[in-house]
Amino acid sequence: MHRVSLRIPPCGMKQSHEIARSLRSSQRQLSFGVRCKCQLKSRRDSKVKKKVIQTEKAPKAIGPYSQAIQAGNLLFLSGQIPIDPKTGELITGDIRRQIKQVLENIKAILESQGLGMEDVVKTTIFLKDMGNFSQVNEVYATYFTSSPPARSTVEVARLPRDVGVEIEAIALTHSGDE
Repeated sequence: MHRVSLRIPPCGMKQSHEIARSLRSSQRQLSFGVRCKCQLKSRRDSKVKKKVIQTEKAPKAIGPYSQAIQAGNLLFLSGQIPIDPKTGELITGDIRRQIKQVLENIKAILESQGLGMEDVVKTTIFLKDMGNFSQVNEVYATYFTSSPPARSTVEVARLPRDVGVEIEAIALTHSGDE
């Protein structure tokens, strides 16, 4: 395979885009990629900013991670486990009580950003025992009463602090890159 170096004139000239387009279409015969300098610059200039989200109304992170990260108009919530943020106590036993606390923690993080459960677009539920699936659904449905988010549920061997459930979520914010 031969390596080809090609310098394309800087943008501002319609011709440079046409050269790049024709070279891309001939990649079947030559092995190289062509990008216009203006495309590279615009990608670099439009970098999405990352904002760390922290609220006292949800449990503090128990490791080197954030409660949530906002990137553009998306809010990524770390997995929440059934810890009461007021007392720091772990909720154990009844899976319904555990799932309720987890969803309350998610709700608290969302509300700290002026959002609600209706803004959640995706959740992932990690269950220690898939036998609890129907009980989880029962409580989950009371938090997502209309237009529930997309969801995945998986059974796992073990969760932090040996809890029965953990949920992570992604929400759509009402702002851009703030």
